[in-house]
Order: sequence, then structure tokens, then C-alpha cells
Amino acid sequence: MHAEEPLSSLPDTQVNGSKSMEDVINNAKMATDKEHKMTLLEGLRLYPKAIGWSILISTCICMEGYDLCLLSNFYGFPQFNKKYGQQLSDGTYQVPASWQAGLANGANCGEIIGLFINGYVSERFGYRYTVMTCLSLIIAFTAIFFTAQSVISLQVAEVLCGIPWGVFQTLTITYASEVCPVALRGYLTTYVNFCWGLGQVIGIGVIKSMLGRTDQWAYRIPYGLQWMWPVPLLVGIALAPESPWWLVRKGRIEEAKHSLLRLTSKNKESDFDAEETVAMMVHTTALEEKITSGATYLDCFKGTDLRRTEIVCMVWAIQNLSGNSFSGYSSYFLEQAGLAPAKAYDFALGQYSINCFGVFGAWFLMSRGIGRRSLYLWGLCGLCTMLFILGFLGLVPHEHQKEASLATGSIMLIWAMFYQLTVGTVCYSLVAELSTRRLQIKTVVLGRNLYNIVAIVCSVLTPYMLNPSAWNWGNFAGFFWGAICFFCIIYTYFRVPEPQGRTFAELDLLFERGVSARKFATTDVDVFDVAPNQYGEKLQDDAIHSEKLAIF
Repeated sequence: MHAEEPLSSLPDTQVNGSKSMEDVINNAKMATDKEHKMTLLEGLRLYPKAIGWSILISTCICMEGYDLCLLSNFYGFPQFNKKYGQQLSDGTYQVPASWQAGLANGANCGEIIGLFINGYVSERFGYRYTVMTCLSLIIAFTAIFFTAQSVISLQVAEVLCGIPWGVFQTLTITYASEVCPVALRGYLTTYVNFCWGLGQVIGIGVIKSMLGRTDQWAYRIPYGLQWMWPVPLLVGIALAPESPWWLVRKGRIEEAKHSLLRLTSKNKESDFDAEETVAMMVHTTALEEKITSGATYLDCFKGTDLRRTEIVCMVWAIQNLSGNSFSGYSSYFLEQAGLAPAKAYDFALGQYSINCFGVFGAWFLMSRGIGRRSLYLWGLCGLCTMLFILGFLGLVPHEHQKEASLATGSIMLIWAMFYQLTVGTVCYSLVAELSTRRLQIKTVVLGRNLYNIVAIVCSVLTPYMLNPSAWNWGNFAGFFWGAICFFCIIYTYFRVPEPQGRTFAELDLLFERGVSARKFATTDVDVFDVAPNQYGEKLQDDAIHSEKLAIF
């Protein structure tokens, strides 16, 4: 059998010395039952290596969080504005709103390109080699940031770096969801958001430490520090195991079992069986091949996958539609509201710290049995309330501007807390769980690209809303984003289902049966009751090849 031969193309042969088709399904059923019964503590004991490797690969997201934090906060940085901006009538310097939008959109456009490339490359060559290639590109592209002499050079660097960043945005989540059991899936997929926050905290800390400098190194040092990420990550990921789900989809069953063993630890108290778990992967892959006609981008818009694609896309777009881009300009906004630069960066540092550690609060809420859907929905309600409060603060008389600006900063911190405890963190778990394994990379790519498209629109609107030389809305921008957030609440209530505690195969059947989003959590399904009749022939065609079943 060729190493890259897909499951569906394997020939039908008799099984010699291997278990029967019924035994394979029984193994898959036992593995599924064990996953349902596995507690968080048991998952931590059994999969410590998977946790470590997932954390390592997810750390790639820190680079994007770091750079985008630099970009948005440099607009309130006097040295940066003097180098790349234009002088205003009052003698100060500002990067024009058009270039602010252009720089932010340059990264978004690069990410769109990278995401589409990732949809093909990662599924063909594997997750590890794709990430390693992108890390090598980051090393080269960072040199453009470091040596940029004009805003045009910064624009080029943003576009080029956006390509590997786009790859990281989806591969990190997909890898995390595929190397861990149900008990850990929500935690490892949402850890990606912690990495965003960590990159932002480091970025704002670096900028604040540079405020005392008046030379070119005030902004060149922060850009140069981007080289601290790729090299150690490149070495670590070279040693990481490949996703066993990807290996199963490629028909490389022995390698999948070997990878699974590298992701788990030997525990005498555990009844874990690698053969059963691989059988579950084969079983789920066969089910998805039966439900899904192919594995192209076009297939994401066919049959039941259309609904899944729509939900994944909207769940990610809502991150921006709920006012995220507004809060990203916190230090710039607070300076325009009257705070000194150092004070504004203190607020921004507090906000980004919440972004970082709010993830752990979301983990606590999930561990208490609160579902992803509930966290997402109630989080949007809190965000909507905070945005309207921000809008009403714009009505405060001018003579009380200092007090209003401090209140604005406080509300932004509360907004950040609501966001990270709910929408900002839970989104990563939802997009990883609601897409089918067979189309996951491409579905997540489409979702993240809608996120980027919405981000481009927001990146155009927000600078004009806040820039004193443009619309100069100030706090009143909160009314605009609050209204948009209200419509996001309505969508979430009627369309976003609850995936908590479900295996991938169970989610496949819930979508195939068209179960309402509000009934996902209470509907019982048994994927093994329907297996022999609905897709048993497909599973047999794909799984009884002797070379594949030798491990069983």
C-alpha cells in the first residue's frame, strides 16, 4: 500500500490473521465509551505528552499576537508616528487613517492567502512540515520589519508575514483538537487564545519600555524581538509527532498508532488501548466519507456540511462584529480621550493581561459544566451591554473629560474580561469541534477567512471612527458596535449548537439528522446502531485490508 493512499481507494481483500469487521466496530465502540467516561484528571494523566506538544505548536500564535499588538499600539507611540506619519496642524505627528487601515489590512490580506494555501498544503504534506516551513519564512520576513525605512516597507512586511500567520491560525487549532480526547479538547483548543494574549502582553510591555527612547531603536528593537520566537519553535516542532487523525486519513495506520503512543503515557491504572482508539479514528473517517461526497472546498458547501461551514464562519466573524477591533485601539483611544501615553499603556497592559489569563477563567467555567453555547451566548450579552455603556460615556460634558476617559478605560477592562471568559476563548473550541474531521482544515480556513474579511472592514472603519482628523466619533463608536453585537446575539441563539461532551462521530450524526441548535445537548445518538446499515459497506471497503487491520 502506498504511504499516501487514501482510505477510500484501498482495494477489497480478505483478512488473513486479522480481526473481522465486527471486531473493528466493537473496538471503536469501546474506545468511544472510554472517551465518554474519561474525566479531566484521567485525561491529564494519560495524555501529558499530547498536552505538551499541543502547547508547543499553539505557541506559534504568540508571534501574530505580538506583531499585531505592536501595530495597533504604535499609533499612540510618538517615535513611530514621527518616523512613519505626517505632521498635523498642531505640530504633532499621526499616521494617516488611510495608512492605519492599509497596514492592518495588509496583514489580513496576507492571512487570507496563507489560509487558502494551508487548506491544500497541510492536508497533503502534514501539519508538522507545514508549520516548520512557515516558521522559516517568518525568520526571513521579520528582516523587512527591522530595516523598514518607509510605511510602504511596513506594508510589504505585513502582507508577507500574514501568509504564515494565516497558516498558524488554523493548524494550531486543528492539531490541538486531533491529538487529545474529548475531556481535554475544549482546554487545548482554547489555549490558542492564551497565546494571543501572551503575545500581546509581551508586545505592550516592550513598547512601554521603549517610551523613554527618542531614537530609531525605540521601534526597531520591538520589531527585532520578533526573531525570539521562530528558532526554538522550529527545533521543538521538528521533534513533534504528526496528528494520528491525519495519518489515518492518509491510510498510514501503523504510523497513526505509533504517533498515538507518542502522545500518551503508560499508566497501569488506565484501560487505554491504542488499537481501540485507532479503530475509532478509522470508524469516524469512514462515516465522514459516507456522509461527505469529497474533500474539496466546494464540498464544504454541500449537504450537511453547508450548515457546519456557515456556523464555523459566523462564530469566528462574531469575534470582530462584537467590538473586538474597537477594543484593539485601547491605548490610542485613551490618548485621544485625554490620558497621557504612559497612562494609556498602563490600561492597555491591564487589558492584554486579562486577554491572557481570562482563558483560565473560561477553563474554570467549562469545568463547572457550563457549555460552549451558553458561554458564547451570555458572553455576547455582556459585551453588548459594555459597548452601549461606552457609547453613553460620550455624552459626558467636556469639562469632565478626564473622569470620562478613566471610566472608559475601566469599562474597556470589563469588556476584555467578558470577551476572554466567553467569546474570545470559546470560539476556538467551537470551530474545532463543529467542523467534520474530513473537511476540518478547509472549513476552519473558510471560517478564519471570513473573520479576516470582516476584520478588513472593521480595520477600515475603526481608524476613521477614532482618528481626530477623520470622523472623530470617540466613545460614540460604542453605539455602532453595540447594535451589531445585538444582532450577533440573535444569530447565536438560533444557530450555534452545543458540542460539549460529543465525539466527532456523534456530531456528524447530529448534523446529518438536522437536529436544531437548541436541542443538540439533549438529543441522544448512537453511531454504532446505524453503522452496519448506513455505512457498514463503506467501512468494510476501507478497513478490512489486511495491512490496515494487522494492528487489531
